[in-house]
Amino acid sequence: MRTSLKHWLRLCTAFPEVQDAGAWHMWLVAAYSEPQRAYHSLQHLDECLVFCDEARQAGFLHAPDELELALWLHDAVYDPRGGDNEEQSAALAAEMLGDTPQARRVADLVMLTKKHQSGPGPDDAWMIDIDLSIFAQPLPRVLEYERQIRQEYARVPEDVYATKRREILAGFLARPRIYLTDFFHHRHEPQARRHLHVLTGQRGWPGSA
Repeated sequence: MRTSLKHWLRLCTAFPEVQDAGAWHMWLVAAYSEPQRAYHSLQHLDECLVFCDEARQAGFLHAPDELELALWLHDAVYDPRGGDNEEQSAALAAEMLGDTPQARRVADLVMLTKKHQSGPGPDDAWMIDIDLSIFAQPLPRVLEYERQIRQEYARVPEDVYATKRREILAGFLARPRIYLTDFFHHRHEPQARRHLHVLTGQRGWPGSA
């Protein structure tokens, strides 16, 4: 898997400030394996890192190591009942790198996943698109994702959940562009929109009534 210790240690060579990289990897793997997670898990992290590799290899990223570290951290703290998961996850950058410009840039990238709205950073749009790359996965995976999100919010009554969930997904459909980078927009936008139509129950999927 892309979340293996080998890949993590290779990334950490770009960050000499990291103390005991092996222990950090053990902690992160344990965090992403917590029982309250169904979607925000190692599976999601692995999928994000694969897209990061693709963007890195194509030469699109300004600071690929910082973006990759931000992806590792972006759901490191996750409680479906919590409202500050992103803030706590972003704070890990300073724990790992100290009070450095790199740590602040990594933390800023993590915080983008709270509202999925880009800022001025050169890799901001990539962080958002990669986090939303689930919509571009094959339909069976997208449907699995939707079941996983429901599992994470199992405590919420079905009628309330269905209404709120449809609002969230419809909000992505209402955007002029789901994906902000030209790479994701041209390659994955049509499929992502078809999948969102399926999830929201709207027309738009070929063969729908």
